[in-house]
Amino acid sequence: MADEIQAKAMEFERNRNQLMNVSAQKQQLQMQQTALANSVEELAKTKEKKVYKAVGNILVQAETAEAKKELQEKKESIELRIKTLQKQEDSLINRLNKLKSEIESAQKGFSAGTEEKAKEESEKPRKK
Repeated sequence: MADEIQAKAMEFERNRNQLMNVSAQKQQLQMQQTALANSVEELAKTKEKKVYKAVGNILVQAETAEAKKELQEKKESIELRIKTLQKQEDSLINRLNKLKSEIESAQKGFSAGTEEKAKEESEKPRKK
């Protein structure tokens, strides 16, 4: 019984760490999404025919419409990844809640069993 509780606790900890990683990834992607949305918005406002875009460590000139299209595609790709991470996050949260309930139930059963054994031991006649 104690081994089962320990195994569930270890699984809970692994899932908790995984949830933290997924949440961090999602947060980073959300920041990128916001930056891309702002860039797309600014490109929509500009009347310039050409803009500069970052390619590695350099800036190159590009058509405004093409740059806007590329940014929009990146934004959509990130949105899809965020949705996927959200589903993973929800699944992990549900799994953690289930494990928490299982661990609590097992601990209650374990402590109740331990109390019964202690009671039985105290009720046994003692040898002198």
